[in-house]
Amino acid sequence: MARKRLKMETPREVRHAVTRVANMVLNGELDAKNANAILYACNVVLGAIRTDEQQARLDELEKMAKGMKK
Repeated sequence: MARKRLKMETPREVRHAVTRVANMVLNGELDAKNANAILYACNVVLGAIRTDEQQARLDELEKMAKGMKK
């Protein structure tokens, strides 16, 4: 059986993955239990992406603040 992969490195890719999963459920290609597991993973990945983006913004603000102190 061929392996399937969902790209989930950006919020846009996560949104695309959610859409694909929803369509697969609607078309009877994926059962609800597996869809729920995938959607849970999408939610976790999206939370991690948001955390990384917030950390990057915070790091940038800290650099700016240190530059203003000098």
